[in-house]
Amino acid sequence: MGNLLRKIDWILIVASLALMGFGLMLVYSATYNYAQTGQSWHMQRQTVFMAVSIILAVVSLAFDYRGSRQYIIYLYVFNVVLLLTVMFFGHSQLGAQRWLQIGSLSFQPSEFSKLIMVICLAAFMERRIEWLEDFADYARVFVFLFVPFVLVLKQPDLGTSLSFVAILLGMAFISGFKYKWLVRLGIGFAAIAPLLWNFVLKDYQKLRIKVFLNPELDPFGSGYHVIQSKIAIGSGGLFGKGWLAGTQSQLNFLPENHTDFVFAVAGEEFGFVGVCIILLLYMAVIWRGVVIAMNADDDFGMLLATGVTSMFMFHILVNIGMTIGIMPVTGVPLPFLSYGVSSLMTNIMGVALLLNVSLRTSELKF
Repeated sequence: MGNLLRKIDWILIVASLALMGFGLMLVYSATYNYAQTGQSWHMQRQTVFMAVSIILAVVSLAFDYRGSRQYIIYLYVFNVVLLLTVMFFGHSQLGAQRWLQIGSLSFQPSEFSKLIMVICLAAFMERRIEWLEDFADYARVFVFLFVPFVLVLKQPDLGTSLSFVAILLGMAFISGFKYKWLVRLGIGFAAIAPLLWNFVLKDYQKLRIKVFLNPELDPFGSGYHVIQSKIAIGSGGLFGKGWLAGTQSQLNFLPENHTDFVFAVAGEEFGFVGVCIILLLYMAVIWRGVVIAMNADDDFGMLLATGVTSMFMFHILVNIGMTIGIMPVTGVPLPFLSYGVSSLMTNIMGVALLLNVSLRTSELKF
């Protein structure tokens, strides 16, 4: 037991728990007006599922991550079936069909799909890592990801589908994917970009890209979110206005303030100093993820840790980027801070995967 406690990555645990604490504070603050009328169920629901997820995460540490390799076919098929179920039986919200309803509980399968694909891709690539030497070899890996990618894109959920690409690229680079091939991919993407623009992207997605380049193009529509977000962050100053005292959030000028734009609430209420603390906590999570990946005893563990870390990095960069106006608005939640039980459970189980790999590493350095 003592040896186990010494091998636990306490930095990763403390940083993750601290971010969850910030998340509960921000969700409560963002829904404070609801709480005043006795409807504080956002934070209550988030807290309940956080506790359940932590218990599941602790239990999962008793099982060796390497045992999941033998179930990848079942996991992959289950993932595809779940996404197909959303397509035919899911319910719509905010113009997208992404949720399944079971009684009073609704959840977003595409969130869980990210972690399932991390496991499936890690096992798929581990068996082939010895001969992943040419671009054509990686084409099989891309095909393996293609079906869930398209099913999520059809919901439509551009942010989550792009997170699949970020996960794959991170795992591909650590397995030897060369930079020159990324250039080829970039050229290929540029070649098909007109087709994507005309036949794949929805009108609202096109508008988001246009508004990203010029928010004033639609200041009371698609550009409103970004404009209000930057006002909220800027008004926080050095130390912020104080918890529950953010005017942009409390007076409902800031849309989606408890989900996609929760970082703007942090900037307004905690200021530059508070935001820096949050960013340092995120840096600690990413740092530990990289260390765990580099020290893993086997390729499967290395790929697993890389996939989870890539997922976190993508979500952090895209979400914070869109709140400050340097990335398009894609509806990507901020790990541990944004309200959403599906996202929260996925992130906690992602940390559990990192801990599982680190516990079974013979010697963890740095």
